[in-house]
Amino acid sequence: MSKPIAVIIGVGDGLSASLARKLAPDHALVLGARSIGKLQGLVEETGARSVALDASDPAAMAALFDGLAAAPKVAIYNPSARLRGPIADLDPEAVRKAIEVTAFGAFLMGQAAARAMLGAAPQGDRRGTILFTGASAGVKGFARSSAFAMGKFAQRGLAESMARELHPQGIHVAWVNIDGAIRNPGRTEPADNPDSMLNPDAIADAYLQLIAQERSAWSNELTLRPWVERF
Repeated sequence: MSKPIAVIIGVGDGLSASLARKLAPDHALVLGARSIGKLQGLVEETGARSVALDASDPAAMAALFDGLAAAPKVAIYNPSARLRGPIADLDPEAVRKAIEVTAFGAFLMGQAAARAMLGAAPQGDRRGTILFTGASAGVKGFARSSAFAMGKFAQRGLAESMARELHPQGIHVAWVNIDGAIRNPGRTEPADNPDSMLNPDAIADAYLQLIAQERSAWSNELTLRPWVERF
C-alpha cells in the first residue's frame, strides 16, 4: 500500500525541514516553496517531491493539490511575512502583501486541503489533519508589528472557524502558537541564556502528536514556548 500524502507549504531549512524529516518515514511528502532550488538536499534526504509556488496565488495552490495522486492525510501551512515599522509609516502595498502571505495563503491551503479531504473516505477516526503555524502575534498585537498581527489574528480565526466546521466531519484542524524564537540554522542562543529558543525538532514532535491525537480529545490550539519565555 502506498504511503499517505503529507503536504508542507512554505518549506525552508528550519521547522519545515524538521517536519519533513519526521514525517518522511510514514508519508509521501510534497514540499511547496517559492524557491525550490534550496530544497534539493532535503528532497534527496526525504524522498519528497518539491513544487514551486507562491502560496498567495490561488491558481498555484489549486494546481498543487489537483496534482496529488490522492487526498492528503496531512497539510501544514508555515509561511508568514513580517513587516515592522510605525503604523504611520507603513507602505499599504507592503502590508497587503504581508497579509496575503500570512492569512490569504493560509485560507487557500486550508480550502484546498479541506476539499480534497472531504472527498475522501475516512480511514479510522479521521479524514486528515490540517495544521497552521501561528505565533504569539495572533494572540497579542505588539507595537510596530500591526501587519504581522493582522495576518496572524486572521490565520488564528480561520483555523478556529475551520475546526468548528470540520472536526465533526473527521478533519482535525489546529493552530499552533509558536511563542518564541526558533533555533533555525544560523541562529544562536545567547551564552548567558541557553535553551531560550525553540528546538525545531521538538516543535515537529508536537505536530506529530497533534496528527496522532485520538478524536475524543482533539486540540484546536496548541501553544509552544521555551521554558524561560515570559508570557
